Amino acid sequence: MSYNVFAAYYDRLTREVDYRRRAQYFDQIIRQHFQVTDETILLDLACGTGNLSVELSALGYDVIGVDGSPDMLSEAVSKNNGEKQILYLCQDMVSLDLYGTIDVAVCALDSLNHITDAAKLKKVFEKVSLFTAPGGLFLFDVNTEYKHREILGNQTFVYDLDDLYCVWQNVTNETLTTEISLDFFVRRGNTYVRESERFCERAWPQEHLCGLLEQTGYQLLHIYEGDTFEPVGSTAQRAVFVARKK
Repeated sequence: MSYNVFAAYYDRLTREVDYRRRAQYFDQIIRQHFQVTDETILLDLACGTGNLSVELSALGYDVIGVDGSPDMLSEAVSKNNGEKQILYLCQDMVSLDLYGTIDVAVCALDSLNHITDAAKLKKVFEKVSLFTAPGGLFLFDVNTEYKHREILGNQTFVYDLDDLYCVWQNVTNETLTTEISLDFFVRRGNTYVRESERFCERAWPQEHLCGLLEQTGYQLLHIYEGDTFEPVGSTAQRAVFVARKK
């Protein structure tokens, strides 16, 4: 996943995401299982344009934002004006390499779904575990199999934002891997310029993700339906995993 072209339009096309509310939700979960202090170090893995990083920093965490896209991080750095300075690192999740240990890792907005290779996904879990202190937490959310099959699968979505027109097309195969094609038509003066982005997402079964947590030294604490404290229902579109490093 590169998100090079998409970076310039990402915030505009995801305006429905309430990052403050999501940060408060994660904060509530974290404080249920961890003694948070002013020195608690939190990794925002696949931080994108930094919206969640900024909100988590405002809640008192010492935030490290990691993303593999220089263009997304360029957007993030422009927002880095809180009381606590956020450290942004340009790294692929599979090659995570921090300067020391962290207390909490958060990977939000289906970022792990973008890893479609099982070996690479395991490597990410291993890397996060390596840098998480014993007793620390790993929180992540994923798009469910239901969402890939019933909501995303083989669908086309259109966004019309005055000077920006976006066509989002999905093609889903039998492994619930969805190939996503984005075509942006951007108004420049009296003409429109076309730009494109391509990437994939894969729906990983809960059993597979639970197995990876166990294999990489974590104890599963909870699986919630997205942004709630309820069990994951059969039509849930997002699942939130909470685990503690053994």
